[in-house]
Amino acid sequence: MKAIAPVDLGYGISLIEDFDLKIEGRTGTYVIHDEELTIVETCASPSVPYIIQGFEDLGLKLEDLRWIIVTHIHLDHAGGAGLLLEKCPNAKVIVHPRGYRHLSNPTKLIAGARAVYGDKFDQLFDPIVPIPEEQLIAKDDGETLSIGDRTLTFYNTPGHANHHFSIHDSKSNGIFTGDTIGVHYPQLRENNLNLYLPSTSPNQFDPEAMLASTKRIEELGVDRIYFGHYGVSEEPHEVYRQIREWLPLFVEAGEMAVTQTDDFETIYIKTREHLTHKTMSFLHEKGIANDHPVYKILELDINVCAMGLADYVKKKKATV
Repeated sequence: MKAIAPVDLGYGISLIEDFDLKIEGRTGTYVIHDEELTIVETCASPSVPYIIQGFEDLGLKLEDLRWIIVTHIHLDHAGGAGLLLEKCPNAKVIVHPRGYRHLSNPTKLIAGARAVYGDKFDQLFDPIVPIPEEQLIAKDDGETLSIGDRTLTFYNTPGHANHHFSIHDSKSNGIFTGDTIGVHYPQLRENNLNLYLPSTSPNQFDPEAMLASTKRIEELGVDRIYFGHYGVSEEPHEVYRQIREWLPLFVEAGEMAVTQTDDFETIYIKTREHLTHKTMSFLHEKGIANDHPVYKILELDINVCAMGLADYVKKKKATV
């Protein structure tokens, strides 16, 4: 697909379109233009050419890149970090302490993704390049990184994954949240609708931790939320409200399914069907036609969310 020019978000931050899964408005890489050039998220390896083109469009040089930050190690956020790093000789990768070893040795990361994506893995994520430990840095809860006239502060925010942090930017009073407080669907803005749904992908989804992380971010009093999927929201309180509204409905879909069977595949299918019905009914009520492009992305998200919910409710049932 043809690259799109990066978008200036203000406060010295640009957004590069990564065309994740060959879909526009799905996943992005944030460029922080400061004394030490920094990016947040790399998406998967097939997106690296778009990041490189984005740098060219911004008049930036890869050799000037100092920091590559990934909010967590799921491949649609960090899968391309090793490949990109090969072209950025002066950069280091910053990751959550729980994700450090998996970027150094991605064997388990690859195996887990193959279990979810099967035969599509190579097309979606290959290659996954190990990152030398001397180019990896772990940032723990509350630690900071000063780059020019701004400070980035790292906050442990589990719920979507245990290896997840969010990064507060002092200059914009914004926060890069990865998937912790959900997914934003900018495709609906032309319909005067902003939709934020939780991301419950396998296999570390924890609704109580997700709500706790949401509260922690809310207490920071941020003005902007930079989503991994996708773009920036300047209505943080609406984000929190929708996540708190939708998350119980997502969990309910899995719990309804697990009462009917112990078979994982059946739980997953029933959960997916229920989530599809809930979200489509909501959008239909808002006047969103069936041919709207948002449904293509929603289908992908709901498939993965249903897997995570099925995994969560099955584990929970086993402990009762």
